Amino acid sequence: MSVTSCTILVNRQEDRSLALTRSLRQQLELDSTRTVVLRVGAHTATVPLKTLNRKGDFAVLSSTLASAIRLPSSGKCLIRSSGGKELQIGPLVGILTSVTSHPTLPFGPRTAFIRDLMAAGKDRSFFFGFSPQSVNWENETVTGYFRAPGGGWTRKTVPLPDVVYNRLPNRTAEKSASLRDFKEKFVQRRIPLFNWSFFDKWDVYRLLDGDRDASRHVPDSQINPSTEDIRRMLERHRFIYLKPTAGSLGFGIFRLTFNPGKGYFLRYRKNGSNVLMRFPRFEGLVNMLRKQKIKMSQYVAQQGIRLIEIDSCPIDFRFHLTKNGKNEWVVSGIGAKKAGRGSVTTHVRTGGQLMVPEQVLTTLQGDLAGATLEKAKEVAIKLAKAIEREYPHRLGELGLDLGIDQSDNVWMFEANSKPGRTIFKHPQLKQQGKDASANLFEHFLFLSRFAERRE
Repeated sequence: MSVTSCTILVNRQEDRSLALTRSLRQQLELDSTRTVVLRVGAHTATVPLKTLNRKGDFAVLSSTLASAIRLPSSGKCLIRSSGGKELQIGPLVGILTSVTSHPTLPFGPRTAFIRDLMAAGKDRSFFFGFSPQSVNWENETVTGYFRAPGGGWTRKTVPLPDVVYNRLPNRTAEKSASLRDFKEKFVQRRIPLFNWSFFDKWDVYRLLDGDRDASRHVPDSQINPSTEDIRRMLERHRFIYLKPTAGSLGFGIFRLTFNPGKGYFLRYRKNGSNVLMRFPRFEGLVNMLRKQKIKMSQYVAQQGIRLIEIDSCPIDFRFHLTKNGKNEWVVSGIGAKKAGRGSVTTHVRTGGQLMVPEQVLTTLQGDLAGATLEKAKEVAIKLAKAIEREYPHRLGELGLDLGIDQSDNVWMFEANSKPGRTIFKHPQLKQQGKDASANLFEHFLFLSRFAERRE
C-alpha cells in the first residue's frame, strides 16, 4: 500500500479517463499499470490509466468520471494505491449529527466544533456532516454539508463515506431501534463507525467490574439503590451521590451526607440555586427524596470521595482522550474544574470554575505536581483500554471525569463516549482542543486505511 498527497483536477472531457503525472505514478507504484479501479467512498469505476506530462503530483479526472463516482470537489487530498490495482481518493469522512435549516449554523451549537475538526483535515480529506435522514441506502449515497471555498456551507450528494464519526446529540433518540438499525447498516458494509452511542453510568461501571486493576479506581456504586442501600452506604462512606444513570452536565444529582453528631444533609440544585437541607433522622431524608419524585431505578448511588481542594472547594479533572493514527489512546487535553461554593458538582453552569491542571496541582503539591499528573494520565489510559476491551462497539474518543483524593489516589466518576469540549474554551487550553481534533483526524486516516495499520 502507498499513500501520498496530490492535487485533483477535473477537465471537460466526456470519456471516463484518469491521468496521473509521472512522479505521482512512481510514488503510487503504478509505473506499468494501464487500468485501475478508482474509488471514492463506496463508489468505484474501472478506468484506463494514462500518464500526464507535467511536473508535480496531479491526478486529472474527466468531468464524466468525476460525476460517475460523485467526486466531492477538486483540490488537494490524499490518494492511496492498493496492490497496484485500486486507487482511492479521499478519505471521505462523514460526521453523523443532527442538521438544522440555519444557513450559517447547519449543525446548530455543534457547528463550531465540526468546523474546527474539518480544519484539521484540510487539504488531506473530504469532510462533511450529515443526518440519518439524508442517507439513500439503495444508491449508497448521502447528502451532506461541506465547507464552501469562500467560507459558509454547501450541500452535496456523495457516496457513503470511508469512516463515520458519530456525534448524534439526542440520547433518547439514539436508543431507538430505527437508529440502531441505521448504524448497523454501516457496519454491515464494513464502514467503520464510532462512537456507537452515549454511555449510561452503570454500563461503564459494569464494563470495568471484571477488571480488577481498573475497577479499583471506581468508587463503590449501587444501581437502583434501596432505602437500606442508601443507609448502609452513608454509614460506610459518610457521604454519597445519587446520579441519574442517563444524566449529563450535572443535572439531577443529589449529595447526601451523614454526620453522626448533626444528622443527615441533602444538597441539590433547584431553579438555578444550590439547596442545603438538614434532617435529624434518616427517615426525614428519605421522605424528602420521595418528594423529589426521582425514580431510583434510573439512579446510581455512588461513594463520595474527599477530593483535593482549593479554598475549601473540591477539584476534579476532565481528561479528553482520543485514538491517534496508530490506533493508540492518548490524552489530548486536561481541564481542572473547581466546584462553586455549596454546589453539588464542579460543572461551570452551577458556579464551577475551569482552571489549568498544572496550576492547580502546583498550588497544592508544589514540585510533586508533575508526578501526580503523570500518574493520573496513566490511570486514564488504563481505564480507556479497559472500557474498550469490554465495550461491544468501536470507540475512538472518551471523556473521563477523574478525581484525586487527599491521599493522591485517582478515581473515575464518569466516562463519556461523546465528550463535550467546554474545557477547550479556556484560553490556555485552546491548543489542546486543536490537538484533540488533529488526533481524531489521524484516527480517521487509520480507520479509512489512509495510514499505516498494525492490527
